[in-house]
Amino acid sequence: MTAETDRNVDDNEIAKFSRIADKWWDKSGEFKPLHDINPLRLGYIDRLGKLSGKQVLDVGCGGGILAESMARHGAACVTGIDMAEKSLQVAQAHAATHNITNIEYRCLPVEELAEQVPHSFDVVTCMEMLEHVPDPAAIVRACAKLVKADGMVFFSTINRNPKSYLHLIVGAEHILKFVPKGTHDWQKFITPAELARMCRSAGLDIIDSKGMSYNLLSRQYLLTDSTDTNYMIACRPV
Repeated sequence: MTAETDRNVDDNEIAKFSRIADKWWDKSGEFKPLHDINPLRLGYIDRLGKLSGKQVLDVGCGGGILAESMARHGAACVTGIDMAEKSLQVAQAHAATHNITNIEYRCLPVEELAEQVPHSFDVVTCMEMLEHVPDPAAIVRACAKLVKADGMVFFSTINRNPKSYLHLIVGAEHILKFVPKGTHDWQKFITPAELARMCRSAGLDIIDSKGMSYNLLSRQYLLTDSTDTNYMIACRPV
């Protein structure tokens, strides 16, 4: 393991998610927002990346919510990687219980996987992870190295501005209690311009971006053109 890889794991973040690992598939619990936005993520990825028959990598897969949905949606094989072993155990158990055989989970850093099997995946996803690591640019570089020349890379993260602080920290964590307090660190949020620079530096060209917003009246998440808070981008290797 390189010094960069070792430096790019936040033990506090791993511990935080490990403490609630048994809640990953509780659709009314701490991870309810991820279950609610997952159809949007899946639809966006499939529309641009065409999952059917593809080799897919999900970086920072957690308990397997997105990885499992991509496996069910026709991917030939989905590999999910994460540094929280308890979350991976939950993901493995859930896939086994539901007889999903085209999925595997591994506990290793994405930078290490990039050294082992570069240019091996048709689709690489890294959703809601960049804001939880010390060096998000290193994650972007590793994802760029892992995708095939004609493949697609997808990132999602949270914009850093007053609106995101109000909505994600004050609203979601403290008032509405959608997620536990301390789930997010606003200072680690990443602006679209910052992420675009990381992608360009890694040899990725952004071809599309979409925001995700929550409608309090309908209690539904929607895709939007505004990237003020949660947003996704789709990239191709240059």
